[in-house]
Order: sequence, then C-alpha cells, then structure tokens
Amino acid sequence: MIRRFLILIFAFALGAFSHAADPPKRLLIAAAADLKFALDDVLVEFRRAHPEHDPKPTYGSSGTLFAQIDNGAPFDLFLSADAKFPKQLIERGKAEPDSLFLYAIGHLVVWVPNESKLDIAQLGIRALLDPAVRKVAIANPEVAPYGSAAVTAMKKLGVHQAVSGKLVLGENVARAAQFVQSRAADAGIISLSLALAPKMKDAGRYWEIPPDSFPNLEQAGVIPSGATNRDGAMQLRDFLRGIAGREILRRYGFALPGEAK
Repeated sequence: MIRRFLILIFAFALGAFSHAADPPKRLLIAAAADLKFALDDVLVEFRRAHPEHDPKPTYGSSGTLFAQIDNGAPFDLFLSADAKFPKQLIERGKAEPDSLFLYAIGHLVVWVPNESKLDIAQLGIRALLDPAVRKVAIANPEVAPYGSAAVTAMKKLGVHQAVSGKLVLGENVARAAQFVQSRAADAGIISLSLALAPKMKDAGRYWEIPPDSFPNLEQAGVIPSGATNRDGAMQLRDFLRGIAGREILRRYGFALPGEAK
C-alpha cells in the first residue's frame, strides 16, 4: 500500500516537473508599425503575466501584413492600424468573425528634429510650405492607414497640392519616422505614438493634426483562421484591453475606445 502510494506521488511529481519544463509556446503577432514601441512595452508585461507564451511581433504596414495573412502567413494575431484590413480578412474567410476587436484610436502629428528652424507650434501643418522644407516623409498611402490619413489631412487643410512634390514615402509609418530622424527628410507626418517613443521624444518637436481633418484611425485586431496559438492570441487580446495594456497605450498617446482623448 505504501509502495503504491509512493509510486503515485512520484508519478505526480514527474508529471508536474514535465509540465513546468514545457517551453513557452510561440505566439506570432502581425502588428502595425505605429505600435512598435507601445507593443514592445506591452509584451514585456505580458510575458511576466503569461510565461507560458513567447510572443514574437512582426511590424509593418497594415496593408502588407494583411496581404501576408491573406496568402497564408501563419500569424496568431493581427493588430492593424485600422479596422478595414481585419474586416476584409473576415470577409475573405481568413479570420475568425467573432474575434474582431478595437483596441486604440491613433493620432497624426507633424514631426521635425529639434534643430529645425520651423515654428510648427505657430504654423502647424503650413510649416510644410516653407521653402526650407524640401522633403516631407509620410507612410505609403497605398498600404499604410497612417499614410492614407496623412494625405487626407493635407487635402483637408489645403496644403496637399503644394506639398505633394516634396513627399517621400516610407513602406510604413515607422520607416517614414526614420526618414525624418535620419535627416533624409526635413519633416514628417507620423503617428503620435512614434513621436512619443523614447528614441524620438527628446529628438524632436511635434504638432498634433486636428482629428477632424482625417478619418478616425480606429485600430482593430483579429485572430486569423490559421492561428496555431489561439489561446495565446485571446490572452494577449484581453491583456491589451485590460488595465495594464490600456495604461501603456495611453502613455504613447493613443485614445481608447469609449474614452475621449
């Protein structure tokens, strides 16, 4: 009897040890480039709360990531800079219909390096008309929601015709920000989340573009149909919309669904 009891205890302990030794399960995330720094911070906290998952983000333009998922790329979660691309995946049968969720609302800014003589606080977007501004960086409007929103804002505010010849396009909004930061462009229209990122916050100045001059940048996520770590995707979705995730998003200038900025 004692021997049988000891065998059961040993088997239980062995099973518990084996379970504890299981490696974290990979969680593949396709994320819009404006999330680069905010999501990196979110994932630090998520790993602490869920050590059973190993999140691996891939950043890019929402349109490019959409195309990859549409063609079968094995992502577990798609975090887009708009709601259009996640909805299109659902329409095409490439994402779970009930998994669509809003997680943030983005904002556009004009950003210049600190040494720039442009008075963007006074001139706003009209600073881009200054003859000293030879190149203006934006994300590619064909694939990046922030690029499309930048074009709409320039048209609404009456500067697009004069500025269009100066535009240089980044493959995504993070790349557009790098153009200005590296002085390959004199100014840029980028996301507020990147302007508040550690590498840019102290390196430049920004002017926030009025939200009513471009379509609402409702950022949405969805779980692709081919997700192999659906549990991890659901847990990250919940974490992103929870207290810790929302606080980090606020820190990077995002407004949150249901809240005024």
